[in-house]
Amino acid sequence: MALFVCRIGTVDGAVITRTIEGPDEAAVRGEVARQGGRLFSVRAEQRSSAVKLLSSTDGGFSFSALFSRRRSRSVKAEEFLIFNQELVALLHAGLPVVAGLDILLERQKNEAFRKILSDVREQLVSGVALSDAFLSHGDVFPRLYATSLKAGERSGEVEGVLRRFLNYQKILGAVRRKVVGAIVYPAVLVGLSIGLITVLMTYVIPRFTEFYAGFGGELPALTRIVVGTANAMKNHFFEGTAALAAGAYFFGRWKKTDAGRRSVDGFLLKLPILGTILHQFALSQFTRSLATLVGAGTPLVGALEISSGAVANRKISAAVESVVPKVRQGAELWRSLEETGQFTSLAVEMVKVGEATGALEDMLTNVSEFYDETIDSSIQKVINLIEPVILIFMGGLIATILLSVYLPMFTILSNIKS
Repeated sequence: MALFVCRIGTVDGAVITRTIEGPDEAAVRGEVARQGGRLFSVRAEQRSSAVKLLSSTDGGFSFSALFSRRRSRSVKAEEFLIFNQELVALLHAGLPVVAGLDILLERQKNEAFRKILSDVREQLVSGVALSDAFLSHGDVFPRLYATSLKAGERSGEVEGVLRRFLNYQKILGAVRRKVVGAIVYPAVLVGLSIGLITVLMTYVIPRFTEFYAGFGGELPALTRIVVGTANAMKNHFFEGTAALAAGAYFFGRWKKTDAGRRSVDGFLLKLPILGTILHQFALSQFTRSLATLVGAGTPLVGALEISSGAVANRKISAAVESVVPKVRQGAELWRSLEETGQFTSLAVEMVKVGEATGALEDMLTNVSEFYDETIDSSIQKVINLIEPVILIFMGGLIATILLSVYLPMFTILSNIKS
């Protein structure tokens, strides 16, 4: 789907500019004609690469597999969340959208966000729909938001869909915070251990080597291995650091490509324990975003297309993409999901029940809530397991280095006694 900026003559004689989404220009012209408008001009809008990734399924947020795909951060997620909370409160109080935006513009401290909101307000006053106004800034706001607004405009429930979107964002944010909080301590522990080992190997061990050289004799095998490694690290420290930095840079560049992203995300899903958590998180992202869109009144095919872009893991996202043409042709959603091989029997069965009973939104929400609880429990188990493993491994490594330092001393002392 692409975006087209159109100048349209309405039935009451006004000329407005609207941003319309469609597969091609012909489809857009047909849509305008069906609505009784007259199309004066149409041009394809060039969207940023971030939005193209969302519409073609990217992705997020690497351990980025736990996070949604990256967008322009001129508007922080927290600021966007607060803005929508305040907008919902103003709409609930009975204020028109334009009046609400005027109030929020006065309170907005982020200059970039204020300019965007000012443009949205101007478009709204000129006759552009609120959803299209936000969609025109697609590199800043997620498509899920604009599509939810569009569904709310059609049903007259803008406040309701905004509340549903806020709930979606809050829950997803809470899961991310849990994941990030869970990996902070192990990451700090590993980082400090690596720093300590680097100091020992590049500074302490070489000093002891000079000390032992004055005594002559052959060093123990363990000491020779550690000393040889330490000398190599010291003599080639800058080359090694440069090589690691270059490797990280080129890996990061490759990872941003479609092939690299697919490979990394596929590899992450195969990891023991962690892969299961990432898989569950991707399924939770998909089911929750789909439930949000379906609940807002978005047609299923369109909701699937957008939900695929809301999934961080590229492999799961591609699986959802493959479902779209099948559902468009009339296939059952649950059967199409099952055929991908990426969805658990629980998710498939719940979707099947939802389709059969007309309660698809509720079933999808139940699936996402189940996976959220499972992820929380799994993360706690991983943390309880990984902390002692890291401590034992790093402690053993440091103990081995220290033992290699003291072994020659024991040999020297025994020679002195004899």
